[in-house]
Amino acid sequence: MTTTTTPRSESGEDFTTSEGLRQVLIRLHEAGPTSWEHDRTADALVAYAAEKYAGLARKHGLDPWEAASAAFEAMRNESTRTARDPWAVVTHAVQLSCMAEERGQGLLCSTHQARRKKYEAFHDPERISDRETPLPDYHPSFQVYDHIDNPTIDDRDESTKAASEEAMSALNAVDECVALFIGLGWPPDAARTAIHYVTTALSRTHSRLSAYEGLRRDKYALAFLDLPQNSWRVLLHALLGYPHPALQATPAGRGILMRLVIGEPIRSILHDEDLILAIALAAPGRAG
Repeated sequence: MTTTTTPRSESGEDFTTSEGLRQVLIRLHEAGPTSWEHDRTADALVAYAAEKYAGLARKHGLDPWEAASAAFEAMRNESTRTARDPWAVVTHAVQLSCMAEERGQGLLCSTHQARRKKYEAFHDPERISDRETPLPDYHPSFQVYDHIDNPTIDDRDESTKAASEEAMSALNAVDECVALFIGLGWPPDAARTAIHYVTTALSRTHSRLSAYEGLRRDKYALAFLDLPQNSWRVLLHALLGYPHPALQATPAGRGILMRLVIGEPIRSILHDEDLILAIALAAPGRAG
């Protein structure tokens, strides 16, 4: 025969209901930060939370007292005391904490990092030997295709050829941009690193406007690339163009990258005196 712990404290306070919990939390808050250490009702409340959330903790592979710790942290927040249903707030907080703790253990990272959305796509680490089929046999990262001597290369459809030519054109455009900036006085390492930084952001967004707006606000880029603010601004305008709608169809609105990709020769860009002068004057290290 099993016995259950009574949820009612020695003082008669019933914290199993939302209103009862609210009254207890308000009293503990008004009594000061050390009230939780010496109050018997607080001890009973935490023990009740451990029992209440034991199943939820075990579901995520945790100890019941880890769930009780999360409940304790939630109960000390003002939002819990003033909520319409304090127990619902505590339950939701415990559930999120248990999920983050389980996720953090799986990803071998902190609970704080596991709560971030950018880690949602990652899966738990696993050994290559854990799978029946060797990883190199099916994962695309380990596949290498050499079409140099492939006799079937001419049998590819037109869309594949067009995609390959477009990718090659984009790579050539990047190389042309790097050579242009170096020729106008930019240090080779600074020009190459900065242009690759911009093109990487552009490949992620697939939109010049989105890439421009994101890079314009990217404070990390200035520190990483060690560029003055003016040099960074001129480089973005030169590569991606000006975002104003009235300039979209003009050379200034298209930017060097797009002008090269659509087939405009580099000598035509060199005749754009305002653009060339702006790039030259913005070269890092150039005297004012």
